[in-house]
Amino acid sequence: MRRPYVLLSAAVSVDGFLDDASSHRLVLSNDEDFDRVDEVRAGVDAILVGANTIRADNPRLLIRDEKRRQARIDRDLPPDPVKVTLTGTGGLDPEAAFFTAGETEKLIYTNDAAAVSERLGAVATVVEAAGLDAVLADLADRGIRRLMVEGGGRIHTMFLTAGVVDELQIVFAPFFVGDAGAPRLVGPGRFPQNPANPMLLAETRQLGDVVLLRYLIGQAARDFTRLREAAELAESSPPSPTFRVGAIVTDEENRVLATGYSGETDPHDHAEEAALAKLAPGDPRLARATLYSSLEPCSSRASRELSCTQHILRAGIPRVVFAWREPDVFVHAEGAEQLRAAGREVVELPELAPLVRHANAHLV
Repeated sequence: MRRPYVLLSAAVSVDGFLDDASSHRLVLSNDEDFDRVDEVRAGVDAILVGANTIRADNPRLLIRDEKRRQARIDRDLPPDPVKVTLTGTGGLDPEAAFFTAGETEKLIYTNDAAAVSERLGAVATVVEAAGLDAVLADLADRGIRRLMVEGGGRIHTMFLTAGVVDELQIVFAPFFVGDAGAPRLVGPGRFPQNPANPMLLAETRQLGDVVLLRYLIGQAARDFTRLREAAELAESSPPSPTFRVGAIVTDEENRVLATGYSGETDPHDHAEEAALAKLAPGDPRLARATLYSSLEPCSSRASRELSCTQHILRAGIPRVVFAWREPDVFVHAEGAEQLRAAGREVVELPELAPLVRHANAHLV
């Protein structure tokens, strides 16, 4: 199923509650974490919350930091992500901040578009969608590549039990709630991530008196692991006045087909080129392969006729994952853009960029 990358974000008490049972919103985070969430929001295309969250919290779902807003504008994006909600009845106040705050597009998904449009059609685009798969497919068709899900508990449970979450970011507050009537992070359900199939803990971070745990799930976990291996492989590159890069090619089952690193057999070798040279042209496995490169594949080069982007396209590889955008040290890089324009799936994991910069400290 074609769908966005789904990042689920929540703050909870130590015992897993999203709030208490009082009429006042329980603050589970702090200013440092609010700023982190603002940064995460700035990196997504849309934010989804449930109808109950709109009623209970009246969220604005806007980016606060003006520099982040301007950075989005500079990338030809709207200053705020698209707002998305799910509702069966449309029982929402059209004056809620979800609808009135900001100029960004608002989307409502429902199984009764006619009735919901009558109430909310003037303040949002109402889309009929039968089930979560249809919602995600429609979002993908609208150009939403990264979706942030911010609750509440029923929405969390729906997404997690459906197996469509790629990343889970949970912040733990330093206290208990202990109220059986309060909303929890998730409700009962059959979760794919169980003791036999755990998530990958990718990051822990202390933010004042709260702590962030960031988990990766499924393909996202596999991508993180393989790309980290590619970044470590870059350290095998001999000393060079150019970039030191590592690359790994895997098949559709995540089995390694080939590896390569800069200067592996010749000083002019690029990592992607070195890896692909170990595979026969027309190898049928390449049609469903993923290429992991610690650095964005080059789009032009002086040392040889073909760029790494051209090698990837000629090999027919449909998917590329990289960590660090190539800085304009030698040329202006457009590898990611060229690959996307050619219909390839391109995934960027900038959280691994520090590893790549370490291998290239002589250049940056």
